Amino acid sequence: MRKSRRTFLKNIAQGSAVIAIGGIGETFGAKSYNRIIGANDRIHMAVIGCNGRGEAMAPIFAKQENTQVDFVCDVDEKARMKGINAVIKAGKDAPKGENDFRKTILNKDIDAVYIATPDHWHAPAAIICCTAGKHVYVEKPLSHNPREGELAIAAARKYNRVVQMGSQRRSWNLLTEGINELHAGAIGKIHLVKCWYTNSRKSIGIGKDAPVPAGLDYDLWQGPAPRMAYKDNLIHYNWHWFWHWGTGEALNNGTHEIDVARWGLGIDYPLEVNSTGGRYYFSDDWQTPDTQLITYNCPEATVLWEGRSCSGFKVQGTDRGVMFYGDKGIMQTGHNGYTIFDEKGNILKEIKSNAVIDGRNTASPNEGLDAVHIANFLDSVRVSKRPNADVETGYKSTLWVQLGNISQRVGHTLHIDQTNGHIKDDTQAMKLWGREYEKGWEPKV
Repeated sequence: MRKSRRTFLKNIAQGSAVIAIGGIGETFGAKSYNRIIGANDRIHMAVIGCNGRGEAMAPIFAKQENTQVDFVCDVDEKARMKGINAVIKAGKDAPKGENDFRKTILNKDIDAVYIATPDHWHAPAAIICCTAGKHVYVEKPLSHNPREGELAIAAARKYNRVVQMGSQRRSWNLLTEGINELHAGAIGKIHLVKCWYTNSRKSIGIGKDAPVPAGLDYDLWQGPAPRMAYKDNLIHYNWHWFWHWGTGEALNNGTHEIDVARWGLGIDYPLEVNSTGGRYYFSDDWQTPDTQLITYNCPEATVLWEGRSCSGFKVQGTDRGVMFYGDKGIMQTGHNGYTIFDEKGNILKEIKSNAVIDGRNTASPNEGLDAVHIANFLDSVRVSKRPNADVETGYKSTLWVQLGNISQRVGHTLHIDQTNGHIKDDTQAMKLWGREYEKGWEPKV
């Protein structure tokens, strides 16, 4: 497998190559990369990762106008069948199932891919797909670490691909209206932004070494991550809480709220980042914080993110949200709506959505609101424009929360270079800017 990946990337980089992986051979050339999709052309999709989020999103993609899901890819046979059946239940033709997504992108008719893999695969898969000339919709977080995010931007730009991160809020019309009001001065000068996410997650226990379940390609599941033994409490969701594969609640959910905060403030990078917290609720294998407070010192404002994985008590009556505090009022944003208060707490304006949204639903909080972000991606592919949550936008918002995790792990405040978002004068922290990879799996552009 390692050899096949190196051969794949080497041949792609030459601009025109015949590539063979697993018995499949296809030819790529400059025309493949530069294909222009007309407004009336059907977009052919491959879905990568079908357990949970991918299972929910595959049929939403399939139901979009002039769009077809041709392939469903997952390293777990059971998850792969979930994705196939979800598309069929949506009334569409059954897509082909594939274990290794790299085989599907050899198909010259595939225009774009949707990536809903574990975090450690997000950026490497996006880079491989861009290299193969495919447009990419990748779930948040954009990357497992900041360096991968930089490489994802480089790949998108080098191969002129549309890359959208799954920050759905960037496409929600009522929330966009609220952000525009902020920018127009609806609450004056903003001096504080508070973000939060709450849940009532249970213990994951102490994992035991166990045989890899039948139908699961665990080696390919690990992919770019250095190899570790299979344990019975890892797959399919608990990998989120291990630094080796996941990024904790901060990236798993906080990315959404921090993206809204950064959008509302209109800034690229914080000046200083500090995180406190820990794994307090249970004594188990969970490594990332279940309770975390990240403080961002920004030009003219402070941003706070509160994450509570195991305490579901709501804040301001909601499971998750963002509050902007200005010198002329306050704005609370939530699920595609917003409320403006005066300084005494009186409601001045309230814009609500009729959508029923479950902010803790790991598959899809609301199909309609997922669909508008998907539609923006597909429209961007057809007319070759930057999407609402372009790879660079996604990188910056992902980076903010990654910086919070780095601060948490090194135990001190980080000082940030305003020109590029890098950590200044901190060798210890910069060791976490990237990661080690399984030999032969290093992402390259």
